[in-house]
Amino acid sequence: MTATGLPETNEEAWALAGRWGASRYMTPFEALMWRVEADPRLRSTMTVVYLLDRAPDWDRLVAAHEWASRLIPRVRQRVVEPTLGLGMPTWVTDDQFDLAFHVRRVRLPEPGTVRQLLDLVAGDAMASFDRSRPPWRASIVEGLGDGRTAYVLKLHHSITDGQGGTQLVGLLHSRKRDPSPDKPFPDLPDVEHASSMGVLLEQVAGGIRSAPGGVLRRTAGALSTARETLEHPFDGLAGSTRFARSLQRILAPPPAPPSPLLAQRSRSWRFDALDVPMAELKAAGKAAGGSLNDAYIAALLGGFRRYHERLGEPIEELAMAMPISLRRGDHPMGGNRFAGARFAAPVGEPDPAERIRLVHDFVVTAREEPALDVFGLLAPALNRLPMPLVARAYATQTTKLDLQASNVAGLPYEAYIAGARIERMLPFGPLPGCAVMATLLSYAGTCCIGLNTDPAAVTDPAAFMACLEEGVEEVVGLALGRRDGDPESARGGRLTAPA
Repeated sequence: MTATGLPETNEEAWALAGRWGASRYMTPFEALMWRVEADPRLRSTMTVVYLLDRAPDWDRLVAAHEWASRLIPRVRQRVVEPTLGLGMPTWVTDDQFDLAFHVRRVRLPEPGTVRQLLDLVAGDAMASFDRSRPPWRASIVEGLGDGRTAYVLKLHHSITDGQGGTQLVGLLHSRKRDPSPDKPFPDLPDVEHASSMGVLLEQVAGGIRSAPGGVLRRTAGALSTARETLEHPFDGLAGSTRFARSLQRILAPPPAPPSPLLAQRSRSWRFDALDVPMAELKAAGKAAGGSLNDAYIAALLGGFRRYHERLGEPIEELAMAMPISLRRGDHPMGGNRFAGARFAAPVGEPDPAERIRLVHDFVVTAREEPALDVFGLLAPALNRLPMPLVARAYATQTTKLDLQASNVAGLPYEAYIAGARIERMLPFGPLPGCAVMATLLSYAGTCCIGLNTDPAAVTDPAAFMACLEEGVEEVVGLALGRRDGDPESARGGRLTAPA
């Protein structure tokens, strides 16, 4: 395995593939993501766009998806809701799986710009999944300028988080352009003719079988806690008080007022992207005593500051949220393991180094919050409430956020798909009611930043992207100013023309 937990070789990847996303039932947190789409603003669609150096071989691409659907069971599985929602949504092998539905090819009209590509992809990302089928789609988009092609993968967030998606890519994509004739080709999985009542009865039976052990474990845990409380009463009181204060901070309204400039909301999405050399972004964070993630967030905030100033609405703080990964090395592959943290982002701080330090301090503090995963703890109870009520309450919170920002460690090496080399991986997260969702995905030495914006909130997208570019250049300047050579070397930039 590599330092990022990815397999070193194709053979190692194939051996691990069957373990990816192996859980039969959604977790309560995943079930919420699946169910709150009763409100269309809360669709949890993740999209990644690969810019390829050439057109992949179509027959080979289709065969690769057939192979993946046999190697990784989740690819052929659809979701069955138990009767009346009394239980967790269940993954079952689709008895009518149709690969032709999931893999398609389309062509852009001339002139075939990246702007046209991202508009096409955003339109598709906004459309909900057919819930009677496995919740993913793949497309080859032909007709890009210079003879290039794009591959687009759209999947539901309940399948996995961003880091689990990187694991999936690492398992399926090749390290070379040529075919791999020695890869395993498993038999087709057994189909399941599952019903809502059937999965409910299955879960009831499973709960009954595990109940005695669960009671014993809970009883032993309660006795252990009681003994520790009696032996160290003040330690227990201090821990409870610390958790209660943390819970109050986590559940409090966003710690900064919403931006008046970004106040409007719609159900529409717009995709934009830019990139920056990974080494420079990492060096910029280090120069200010922070990390690559700290530098990334500081660059975004610098762009937001410029945008507000350019449109005559300067602000000092911005209500934002970011996911904190809860993954450990012993966690199963795939799935979702993260919690959200909100803070008042120091958008008005003009010094990029100071912004990095402020962001760094917040992230360190957030990781130590005892109640960080409170929504994971509350998810079982929330799943028992009327889902339109839960969706409305969740949307009330997210619409008060102006920015959500995610950072995903991607493949450190170049990868290929059906003979085409992947030049860029552009990530786009869902837009759950906030004004902007920013996602950074590193790939082969480049950090690609995908921006999903609500056009009702960001009314001048060309100015917004120009300001973000300036924010990135300002932060990267911390690294460029500390080394010899051309200060303009290895700059990244926007991947779309102003529009």
